[in-house]
Amino acid sequence: MPTEFTVRGSHSAFQPPERGTAQVTLSFQGPALQPVYDRVVADLEAVKVSVHELHDPANGPVTWWATQHVRTWAQRPWNKDGKQLPLVHHASVGVQVKFRDFARLATWVGRLVSSAEGFRLDGVTWALTEARRIELERAVRTHAVQDAARRAQEYADALGLGQVRPVAVADAGMLSQGIAPMGGGGPAGYMRAAAKDAGGGAELDLSPEDIEVSAEVDARFVVD
Repeated sequence: MPTEFTVRGSHSAFQPPERGTAQVTLSFQGPALQPVYDRVVADLEAVKVSVHELHDPANGPVTWWATQHVRTWAQRPWNKDGKQLPLVHHASVGVQVKFRDFARLATWVGRLVSSAEGFRLDGVTWALTEARRIELERAVRTHAVQDAARRAQEYADALGLGQVRPVAVADAGMLSQGIAPMGGGGPAGYMRAAAKDAGGGAELDLSPEDIEVSAEVDARFVVD
C-alpha cells in the first residue's frame, strides 16, 4: 500500500518598489461656498499644470495621473458650550499621481506643500510594474512547488522510503475539505509618507520598504 505525504511549500521574494502613487487631497473651507469652491479649483489647476510638465507614460517621471470631481458640502459646527455656529462650507478634490522617479516625487510634493495651502499628502502606494509583478509571481510559485517536493522527500527519506511522486498540487488550503484558498502570491506594499516642515521648506520622508511577493501551495505525494 502506498505511503502518502501531504505538505505545504512556500516561498517569498522581495523587490524594491518601481512605482509610487501619491494620494493627494486639495481642500478648503470658509463661510461662503463660491470662494471656497473657486480656491480648490484654482489649486487643482495649479496641480494639473505641475503634473503635465512631468507626465510621460513611457519614461516618466510621472507615468499616470487622475483627478476626481470637486466635492462640496456644508455643516454647522458646535462650540464647546453647545451653541451652533454659523454655516461652514467645504470643498475638496482627490488627485492621484504615479511616479517612477521617487526623487522627483519628493520634490513635487515639497513644492506643492509650500505653495498650495489646501494641499495634503494622504499617503504613497508603492508598487511594482505589472510585468515585473507577474514575473515574480511565476518565480515564487515555482519555488513554492519545489519547496513542497523537498519537504515530502525529506519525510520519505526519514522513513527509509524511496522517491516520492506527486499526485496533487493546489493553492494553499484547497486540498482540504473546505476548498478555500489561503495565503497566496501577490504584491503587497503600502506605506504612508508624510510631508514635514524642515525649517524653511517642506521635505518628504520617502522610505519605501521592499515589496514582498509570496506563494503557498499544498501538495500530495506518494511512495509506492
